[in-house]
Amino acid sequence: MAFSLEERLQLGIHGLLPPCFLSQDVQLLRVLKNYEMKRDDLDRYVFLMGLQDRNEKLFYRVLTSNTERFMPIVYTPTVGLACQMYGLAFRRPRGLFITIHDLTHISTVLQSWPEKDIRAVCVTDGERILGLGDLGCYGMGIPVGKLALYTACGGMPPQQCLPVMLDVGTDNEELLKDPLYIGLRHKRIRGQAYDDLLEEFMKAVSDRYGMDCLIQFEDFANTNAFRLLSKYRDQYCTFNDDIQGTAAVAVAGLLAALRVTKSKMSDHTIVFQGAGEAAMGIADLITMAMEKEGLPKDEALRKIWMVDSKGLIVKGRDHLTHEKERFAHEHEQMRNLVDVVHELKPTAIIGVAAISGAFTEEIIRDMASFNERPIIFALSNPTSKAECTAEQCYTITEGRGIFASGSPFDPSAWASPPVQSDTSPMRSSSSPQR
Repeated sequence: MAFSLEERLQLGIHGLLPPCFLSQDVQLLRVLKNYEMKRDDLDRYVFLMGLQDRNEKLFYRVLTSNTERFMPIVYTPTVGLACQMYGLAFRRPRGLFITIHDLTHISTVLQSWPEKDIRAVCVTDGERILGLGDLGCYGMGIPVGKLALYTACGGMPPQQCLPVMLDVGTDNEELLKDPLYIGLRHKRIRGQAYDDLLEEFMKAVSDRYGMDCLIQFEDFANTNAFRLLSKYRDQYCTFNDDIQGTAAVAVAGLLAALRVTKSKMSDHTIVFQGAGEAAMGIADLITMAMEKEGLPKDEALRKIWMVDSKGLIVKGRDHLTHEKERFAHEHEQMRNLVDVVHELKPTAIIGVAAISGAFTEEIIRDMASFNERPIIFALSNPTSKAECTAEQCYTITEGRGIFASGSPFDPSAWASPPVQSDTSPMRSSSSPQR
């Protein structure tokens, strides 16, 4: 409908369209009216993905018209539900699907992608999608959504972005029995074959698109995430979003919180609920921030405590990974987070274990009892996995809590005054919506 009369005549479509000429502004109005008629967020997601398929320019016009409104639909929290329902919502493939059976000819598969000038690749193997676990090939929704934000928030041309799914199977029995499942129907392939796939993939991407092409790792399981980051970070232009990206955003949130508490990072004692990729990445960056303030590294490490599925991480506990050992301190073993918070009296608690409701009313009350401005970050995604809600934090702390979450919550009457910060899109206590 945007084609002029001259364009319609040149294309031979005059008479095939209604006679009216509609600008993009009017098309945007039509999309917004249709969007408002959708019943729920999943319907809205499917609607926007359909728009992306048929009119990419209009899709990004919609996204940038109100990014705060549409980002929770195309990414967290709605993208989590969309991934779980990916077989049902599937309309048209987006991105590149590379399987374990493509070993030795990944470069040929890359040739199938029509664009030759790719600047950013977002890749997942679907083993740890948000806090939802192994979603296998259904995890493709994550790199697709993430790269949509590269364009909407960062202005990157969408044709320069490539979402990739490395399908090595899934250990999710429900998916293996799902008739709508779109991936390989066998258990995950691990070991040398998996490593060979990653090695060939990294080389093939760099050979085709150049060493300056960014390769972003997204939602890999803990063991592979740390290992692959360590292996490739000095060889390729790459980073792990769950370890490094989450850390950058979370520490930016803490730095904003310091402006409210009028303190230094090294003044704080921080307890993590969770000890996976996100926790380790955030803790490492907090340690660096404390060192920059002049605190020795060993003292900085002692200000960070972690609680995993077996309780408080302490020295002498069995089966600690190398990453966890760095944050193991001398202390009696404690199983429950509520006891840990009561005993250690932290100034900040950070939830990254995807355990819904982990920050109970008792824990939040304790935090408020020994902190004038308790810092409470419930960062697990999607919203259904958040450790507490914004409303719970503000209500129980009587508005004194400094809250941040991984996905947006509804507006709260308790929200604190704005704290100006442009560090990240993470939801924090710096606006009424947060």
